[in-house]
Amino acid sequence: MNTQKHMGSKSLVKRLTAQTGSEGMAIALLKKRGQMDDKGKLTAKGKERDDMTAAERAKDRAAKDHGGKAADYKYSPRTNTARKK
Repeated sequence: MNTQKHMGSKSLVKRLTAQTGSEGMAIALLKKRGQMDDKGKLTAKGKERDDMTAAERAKDRAAKDHGGKAADYKYSPRTNTARKK
C-alpha cells in the first residue's frame, strides 16, 4: 500500500496524495478543511495535523467523532482507523 510509506509526522500532504492518487485533489481537500491556504502553505491547523503521525490523526478523528480521548483508541494501520480499546 503506497500510504504505508508515509506514516510518520511531516507527511500529511504526501500521505493524502497517496490516498487520493492526485496531489491536486489532496491540496484541494486540505484547502477545503482549512489546513492549507491559497498559496499552498499549511495553516496553523494544517501544521498541527502535519506534526501528527497517521496513527495520531486517526485516533484524534475517532475521539472527535465518538467521544473520549485519543488515548482511549487503538490504531489499525491496515485500515487507517482507530477503535476504542
